[in-house]
Amino acid sequence: GSMEAARNGKAGSGPSGHAEGPAAKCGAGCLRGCRGFLRRNALVVLTVSGVVAGVALGTAVRGAALSPAQVAYLAFPGELLLRLLRMVILPLVVCSLVSGAASLDTRSLGRLGGIAVAYFLGTTLLASGLAVALGFIIRPGAGAAGLNAPSLTDAVPTSKETVDSFLDLIRNLFPANLVAAAFRTYATDYRMLPRNTTSGNVTWEKIPVGTEVEGMNILGLVLFALVLGVALKKLGQEGEDLIRFFNSFNEATMVVVSWIMWYVPIGIMFLIGSKIVEMEDIVVLVTSLGKYIFASILGHFIHGGIILPLIYFASTRQNPYRFLLGLITPFATAFATCSSSATLPSMIKCIEENNGVDKRISRFILPIGATVNMDGAAIFQCMATVFIAQLNNVDLNAGQIFTILVTATASSVGAAGIPAGGVLTIAIILEAIGLPTNDLSLILAVDWIVDRTTTVVNVEGDALGAGILNYLNEKEKKDKEQELKEVNVEAVANSKSEAETSPLVTHKNQVSNTSSTADPESKESVL
Repeated sequence: GSMEAARNGKAGSGPSGHAEGPAAKCGAGCLRGCRGFLRRNALVVLTVSGVVAGVALGTAVRGAALSPAQVAYLAFPGELLLRLLRMVILPLVVCSLVSGAASLDTRSLGRLGGIAVAYFLGTTLLASGLAVALGFIIRPGAGAAGLNAPSLTDAVPTSKETVDSFLDLIRNLFPANLVAAAFRTYATDYRMLPRNTTSGNVTWEKIPVGTEVEGMNILGLVLFALVLGVALKKLGQEGEDLIRFFNSFNEATMVVVSWIMWYVPIGIMFLIGSKIVEMEDIVVLVTSLGKYIFASILGHFIHGGIILPLIYFASTRQNPYRFLLGLITPFATAFATCSSSATLPSMIKCIEENNGVDKRISRFILPIGATVNMDGAAIFQCMATVFIAQLNNVDLNAGQIFTILVTATASSVGAAGIPAGGVLTIAIILEAIGLPTNDLSLILAVDWIVDRTTTVVNVEGDALGAGILNYLNEKEKKDKEQELKEVNVEAVANSKSEAETSPLVTHKNQVSNTSSTADPESKESVL
């Protein structure tokens, strides 16, 4: 496939290139390498031009006043893209997690899981802290007080008690019905019931009622898939068949994803174009909420462009920007769809093919990351909370700031990867520190702008986490190999048989010249 061609191209141009082969073979290899390069990057070029074309299309069509029906027709190809991506999510998440959990041995599963949880929590807390700090420096809510226009106050969600939202999170971790979990989520709703008091007048009491809302309960499926994978691993011989079934199901889903990926540029173009046509008086919004938009996007830029790459560099000593360059397609998808779970298919595909991350790691960590790790959302929620506090002239004290950080970190876990899911969690944070939720309509008004960078940062955090775990895993393998080599140094005389027995090389047996695409020298140092 193109992946092999790309590897050959890399091997040919690397320091240990196949210079000794006959000239014709080399020429064919170079040609194949070039073709592989073009094939690898065609999608990136198409996707980026899709974004540009979408902006152009939107601004061109804006002049012609379209009726709502016509706007819906314009958005139709983009809607198809979202439907295709959502269709793949369910089999992808379940199968990749089952096969990922079953293919890692229990010890390294626990170790990687622990590192992943620490990374997710740490980066989310960092993001929240950064957002609160920026909110205090820029003060986005100071000048925007004169905006409470009645035209905006409509779609404010009913606020939930903080306790109930946490209980809902735990309830969703353990779905009562797995089939229903594929399309429904549990959510607490409130009914107002009249209550006669002793003095004769009627008081209304808020009573929590459990309801099911539309939307996949990804958290429950993730947990079940992980547990099932570990259980299959425990079965040993008996579980082999089912593990193989999930592996091939997973591979087939990835093939379907690679087909869907070619539709992404078209879908993105219409998604962005229709969004630009839809939006009302943007000038008013940007002038009044400009500071808030700027502060949020600046926070995303600092976190995604500086802090996360620094963490990656500190952990792996490799260039983070080269790693991110291979992921342009998923980032563009994230930018257009505003949904981190819809970006998951293309992210898994690109991170394995372009960045050479081990399948077992990417398929274990990325589905969990897409549901749990939301750095961008944490930034956006904290910024919005500080913004609303400043709008209402409330000075936040240390206790409230601490509450914001903790609640934002925790609720970014619960906000499943859906567009505009963050607005609900802001309501929870506001409730927790006792601020009115009726200003949320302002945030909803600009949500579609901020949500794009939010999703890109969410997705980037998952990807860099997978890269770090992959590096640590490879390093551990190398250390083990080194120990083995020191023990067997007399037993193995020729390097050929060692190359056959070493687990690292058989894993990448196509090109045994480079043990990993990232560092061609490592192989020479091992042998």
